Amino acid sequence: MIDTRQYVVKQIEERDIRFLRLWFVDVPGNLKNIAITPSDVDLAFDGGIGFNGSSIEGLAHLQRSDMLAHPDASTFQVLPWRPRNNGVARMFCDLLTPDGAPAPADSRHILVRTLKKAAAAGYTVNVGASIEYFCFKSAQTPEPIDAGGYFDLAPLDAAADLRRDTVLTLEQMGVPVKYSHHEAAPAQQEIDLRSCDALAAADAVVTARLVVKETAHAQGMHASFMPKPLEGCAGSAMHVDQLLFAHDDENAFFDAEAEDGLSAAAKSYIAGLLKYASQYCLVTNQYVNSYKRFVPGGDAPMHASWGHGNRSAMVRVPARRAGRHASTRVESRSVDSAANPYLAFAVLIAAGLKGIEEGLELAAPVEGDVFAMTAAERAAAGIEPLPTDLSRAIDAFERSELMHEVLGDEVHAYLVESKRAEWEAYRRHVSSWEIDRYLPVL
Repeated sequence: MIDTRQYVVKQIEERDIRFLRLWFVDVPGNLKNIAITPSDVDLAFDGGIGFNGSSIEGLAHLQRSDMLAHPDASTFQVLPWRPRNNGVARMFCDLLTPDGAPAPADSRHILVRTLKKAAAAGYTVNVGASIEYFCFKSAQTPEPIDAGGYFDLAPLDAAADLRRDTVLTLEQMGVPVKYSHHEAAPAQQEIDLRSCDALAAADAVVTARLVVKETAHAQGMHASFMPKPLEGCAGSAMHVDQLLFAHDDENAFFDAEAEDGLSAAAKSYIAGLLKYASQYCLVTNQYVNSYKRFVPGGDAPMHASWGHGNRSAMVRVPARRAGRHASTRVESRSVDSAANPYLAFAVLIAAGLKGIEEGLELAAPVEGDVFAMTAAERAAAGIEPLPTDLSRAIDAFERSELMHEVLGDEVHAYLVESKRAEWEAYRRHVSSWEIDRYLPVL
């Protein structure tokens, strides 16, 4: 049986691959790459390809900047939008220090470390992501390409061909898609990726973002994952399904004896997602603009609540078909489309596992409209608000022992420092809203 490294070498020869792109992300989650030729593939597999980590956002300090990109052979895929002759392929990389240890700020390794903790507790984790984004006429102004709405067709939906080409390209790259459609806001799209193991799911999100942008660019459009580019419209989320399997491959979230079908582990997992929501919000919603989603009427959860099938809740348990208990899962709805998927999945899984570890009791579900509840009603139900701006999210994150444990010293410190700088830059900026509102009357 051929191993993955031999498979890569064989594919390079048979498919005329002349360039290999070694992919990884910086701490905010932006895709980076180093291109090598086939002559260096053995070097990459044996020791990794060296680069300056201090030039990558959040990755390393200048005084210890040497890093190695070590490709994961199982992630080899040909890039379909590149030429068939003299082709180009990619592999995701693990980032190492010169002594071969995992780089402390490698997002992929942080997720792997969290999944190992899940394995030690007796679980494997599957994740599915629903990615929302906008298509604009250019990158200069957020001018929508259409005025379509939820599930619309042409002519209201001007991106049907774009989504079709995107899905076909993703499937060529081994990323299975459940479905795609026009979302609620003008020019807003959604692509739902099928559930798979959490590391592959994070790789799939990174791949999907690039494919979306490449496909849009080829059709003369600009695709954006900015959380809230249009005022008065819903922003773009990345809804994250999570499903735990016990080591006997049974769904750890399902209990046939429970009235609602949820196991004790599922309830404690959800309780962990709720308890630590404010603490991980900086990771799942990392920009000033992220918090423009958390407004009344914006379709994004503003409070840490849960419910069965309730889309106004931060965490919901989607309805399952009769006899389909294996699909029992929980969905986090507060994550936005610009989050680093490796770190976002890591903190969500860690919060859920912490809930199981602590044996947290889950409050009663909220089946009504959380947005319509009064502050007193939410307080009586024990429903806590999520941070309403980046500054509050930083404060909660900085105090969090769990986030420090999950992300490590370097990433935790980097996020606090860089996000405080972002908030201060935003706070100093005088916007056109302020000029229009105050200049004529003050």
